[in-house]
Amino acid sequence: MIEVLVDWLLVASIFAPLALLDQCFSKSLRPQALALQWLAPAPALAAGLLGLGAGPVNLDFPALRLSLRLDQPGALLLTVAALLWMVVGAGVFRSEQPSSRVGVAWLLTMIGSLGVFVAADLISFYLVYALVSIPAYGLIAWEGLPNSKRAAGVYMAFAIAGEALLLLAFALLAAGEPQGSLRIVDVMAALPASPWRDLALALLIAGFGMKMGLAPLNGWMPLTYRAAPIPAAAVLSGAGVKAGVIGLIRFLPLGAALENWGLALAAIGFFSAFYGVAIGLTQKNPKTVLAYSSISQMGVIAAALGMALMAGDSGASSSVAFYAANHMLVKAALFLTIGAFAANRAAPLWRLPLAGALALSLAGLPFSGGALAKLASKTQFASGWAAALASASSVATALLMLHFLSRLRRATARAENATPAGLVRVWPALAVGALVIPWALYPAVGDLSDAFGLAKLWDGVWPLLIAAALAYVLYDLQDRLPRIHEGDSVVAYEKAFDKSLALGGAFEGIDARLRQWPAAGLSLVLIALVLAAATALGR
Repeated sequence: MIEVLVDWLLVASIFAPLALLDQCFSKSLRPQALALQWLAPAPALAAGLLGLGAGPVNLDFPALRLSLRLDQPGALLLTVAALLWMVVGAGVFRSEQPSSRVGVAWLLTMIGSLGVFVAADLISFYLVYALVSIPAYGLIAWEGLPNSKRAAGVYMAFAIAGEALLLLAFALLAAGEPQGSLRIVDVMAALPASPWRDLALALLIAGFGMKMGLAPLNGWMPLTYRAAPIPAAAVLSGAGVKAGVIGLIRFLPLGAALENWGLALAAIGFFSAFYGVAIGLTQKNPKTVLAYSSISQMGVIAAALGMALMAGDSGASSSVAFYAANHMLVKAALFLTIGAFAANRAAPLWRLPLAGALALSLAGLPFSGGALAKLASKTQFASGWAAALASASSVATALLMLHFLSRLRRATARAENATPAGLVRVWPALAVGALVIPWALYPAVGDLSDAFGLAKLWDGVWPLLIAAALAYVLYDLQDRLPRIHEGDSVVAYEKAFDKSLALGGAFEGIDARLRQWPAAGLSLVLIALVLAAATALGR
């Protein structure tokens, strides 16, 4: 009975927002549709909650060659993403009326963000993944300011490059499946024996790693989060970037024990984890600090998946998904924290301890959701060099979050920090929810009693103590630290742009070959139609 209900909710989770999108074609219905879009994720939220207790649910539409699937990793991420889109959307669209262009961009991005967790075939996954990325241009350039337009342009360059890499990877995955199936489970079952395995894995890691902001493909993230308004930064940093996480969970053959590829991914992940902290400590804007924190945290997730790939641990997908779900909640709440502080400088002093608990939860603060996230990943970082690096990463994260708190007190009411009054008023509840909700979700992946042992509590405390000591030492040195431009690697990429024009002929040849794959052509046509409709509706 539950499976049947989840089936209907899965369909509704896609078609409810599409129904609102359809109403946007009518000028008379468009304002009402956009005002109600915060309710559109409700079926996805219900599906995710029910899916946590049910086995994997599969739903196929053979005539459309479309498949949906909800397993435990997808249910965890879908639940939190739907909740996030509902809460932030209510704060935006119930307290003010953004332009139709922004409203449609928000709706399209939301459709992709929810769909990516349940898409079960290559075509639908590629389509919804593109919807997570490309319509978000309208959210980043919300205010139409010069810096936001530049950031949106850089973001689009990275998004399109990532889409191209994934299209190549998906073509190779399809070519390696002997039965011609496009279902993700089928192409992944065939991948270990595919002659295209290594090239496909390289493209997948690069494409999804770009979405996650893994170094050195991270330059778009600080520029984007700094320029985007607070509500857009909250949903993009929280739910949007997790499209890359679910991509790696879905498209890495975690049960195959590929030691070399696992080691490479773990190395990339740990490098990103420490790189994000090192550059983040040189930044003054709290939004930029949070961006580099996301780069670091996505690095930890990539490292966990790398260790799982080395060990052939297919069960790691749920623990990694829980870690990502906790980050989704906390990072969105932290961006809203900036808006709340900037909007109301005379608010009560208790705000800072709450913000501090929220920030330090990313480092595993005891009794926070971050402590559970750290506990969930213990298998991947159980011993040896991985355990040592993971512990050092906890210290580094705590140090960066202390730096964030010091910059948070200086947050000003700039246009980029503008936050709807509704979100400012409910911020304390959102912050507490980000700390508490993971405790309700954790039983799906582990035993809550494990979090209360003295050893586990000490594991959460000692990194904070070391970080506090380091922060005290660094406080007097802050003015002498190098000032690295936000977006760091983008500067180098921009200088190399002119040289890349010479590659135009090569890309034309690749494009001609890709068009021979019918699924790619169909997917690109669908994306073009959706974006054309979005442009027309936004006028």
